[in-house]
Amino acid sequence: MGSAPNLPKGDSPTLALVHPTQEELLIQWNLNGAEWRGPLPLQSYLRREEVLSSQALTQNGGITYWILIDTSAKENPLDPQSSVRLPLASCETYRKKALVFRDGKVQETITHGIGSVFCAHHLRKRGYAQRMMQEVGKALKKHQVKDGEECLFSILFSDIGKKFYAEHGWEPFQSSHVSLPPAQRATDESLPTVRPLYAGDLEALCKIDEALIRKSLESRTKDSNIAVALIPDIETIQWHHAREDFVGQELHGRVPEVKGAIVGSEEGKRVWCYWTRMWYNEDPTQAKGNTLHILRLVIEDEGSSSWEGSGLKASSATDHKHDAAIAALLALAQQEAVQWKMQDVEAWNPSASTLAAAKILDPSAKIIDRDVESIASLCWYPPHQGRVTETIDWVGNEKYGWN
Repeated sequence: MGSAPNLPKGDSPTLALVHPTQEELLIQWNLNGAEWRGPLPLQSYLRREEVLSSQALTQNGGITYWILIDTSAKENPLDPQSSVRLPLASCETYRKKALVFRDGKVQETITHGIGSVFCAHHLRKRGYAQRMMQEVGKALKKHQVKDGEECLFSILFSDIGKKFYAEHGWEPFQSSHVSLPPAQRATDESLPTVRPLYAGDLEALCKIDEALIRKSLESRTKDSNIAVALIPDIETIQWHHAREDFVGQELHGRVPEVKGAIVGSEEGKRVWCYWTRMWYNEDPTQAKGNTLHILRLVIEDEGSSSWEGSGLKASSATDHKHDAAIAALLALAQQEAVQWKMQDVEAWNPSASTLAAAKILDPSAKIIDRDVESIASLCWYPPHQGRVTETIDWVGNEKYGWN
């Protein structure tokens, strides 16, 4: 495609947000795939997008595609022979189940996670991404909600720092992690027994986790901050694993079987986590850049404690009785990282117990605050005063919420 100097600017009244046709969507996938395919060949990347759009989470409107177009254009200015419209910018949104605590009550709602925000190189510097985010923000207030209701908030994870999206309403929240290197360990008798979790184990645990979340939010005092929590249901976890399975098969010819780990067998006293592997290195024999992410960590008998902020806030309130159990989970994750060519293991927004557990395995482990990549950002739609980050608690802000 060539350049088009006569394209309208981003503030033009003729620009509009619409849903792409399948042909227009494929054009966008080809464009952003050139930048985002990572270690996958382009055709594999396109197939991955098809696979991820047909998961339980994304079926039946679970994923929505958006493009910004010029409604006054009679033809595609970059390709007059084409029957498709010119997408000036594009993104996708994922419908997610969520719980919100406010005014002393917990309510079920949906939220939308925004991802794949993209403007092709030859269309940049005209304000199209800014305009699209303005339009998407407005559209999501009512998108896929029942009559008379509205979506209370939307989220995204910025890979371009904190400023751009904050200017359009998505305020940056705590975005930190603790990192551990891969390690093949001998049996450590000081740690409790851990067993791996497989795909078939997860649904029952996800349901227990959801009940714990509700109990945690219901236990908040009426004068507490508003709290929002994305539900880590089985559909969400399976979407992450579908991504992992596809790339694992493409790069290594096999699918990872171990999806997490659990300590304990007595219901009500267990500790468990799910994880996913993400490959970025184009050489499948090299680990650099690849990360095993802890999707969600659950301390079953603590209720709210595994859902309250990061370790920086919660350190004084933690009794550390679960540190060894969490360390056992992370140790198994480290072993999986060795087997699957991962550079590190990451747990997002770790509690004080998670940080202490990491230090059992690696005394140099520390909290790392991210300021550019994967910045958790939230836009709260109801009228409010002051910064959202001071009046709203994003509970359970872990990797499972990323899309």
